[in-house]
Amino acid sequence: MALPQLFSIGEMAKIFHLSVSSLRHYEALGRYYSVRQFEPLNTIRYLRAMDMPLTEIADFLQNRDVETIEEKLRAQKAAVVQKQKELKRIERKLDARLSQLQDVRHAPLGEITLIHSPALRLFWIDTALTAPDYSALELSTSRLAAAQAEALVFLGKVGFSVSQEHLNEGSFGQYDGEFLVLDEADRFTGDVIDLPASLCACVRFRGHHAESPAQYRRLMQFIREEGYTAAGFSREITVIDYGFTPDTEKFVTEIMIPLQKV
Repeated sequence: MALPQLFSIGEMAKIFHLSVSSLRHYEALGRYYSVRQFEPLNTIRYLRAMDMPLTEIADFLQNRDVETIEEKLRAQKAAVVQKQKELKRIERKLDARLSQLQDVRHAPLGEITLIHSPALRLFWIDTALTAPDYSALELSTSRLAAAQAEALVFLGKVGFSVSQEHLNEGSFGQYDGEFLVLDEADRFTGDVIDLPASLCACVRFRGHHAESPAQYRRLMQFIREEGYTAAGFSREITVIDYGFTPDTEKFVTEIMIPLQKV
């Protein structure tokens, strides 16, 4: 059975598994296509399968030769390699968040323990915020997120801090700073501080920042009884909060205080 001499743009789109809008983008050939257009359309389909941008494909169709296609394929390979690196970076970030979530979901709540905290990289903001004022905390966090080109403020990474002086004084009514925990793969604009690995007193409890003062009192009593004192500012993060669930009964907050012997 002989093929028709002309095909509508809709028919060509079905044959080559391309959208009508894509065909219109590549070549202004009118409403009908002949068999002579099959080979260029095969090329379009192949290059789209290679994830080549529409503009690059259109440019090639206007300048078809071996040198041009080789140049564009090499450029596309470089783009794919870069995308692979970006996907691996995203995978590492997902692994870190999943590990943190699994850890906090299975950790005993309310129990104070001594742990060895690994070295951390933080972005730090000096600020004075009252712990029970949740709206102020959320506003501060939103401003921190808006200042970054990448979505870093997510899944248990933003924390608040009580200074070493206030910890040792027993004053837990306000925060003295806000910080963002940076993963190795994070892209961040701003100054950062590096904290060395340290021994810390740690507690995880059901609740949010408003319940923190009572936990600080427990922690500092434990620290004194164990013969330590606070060696720096606290690191308080609500690991499970409204970002995960609207059920406040499922919120989990973690407080860590670095220690030194008295």
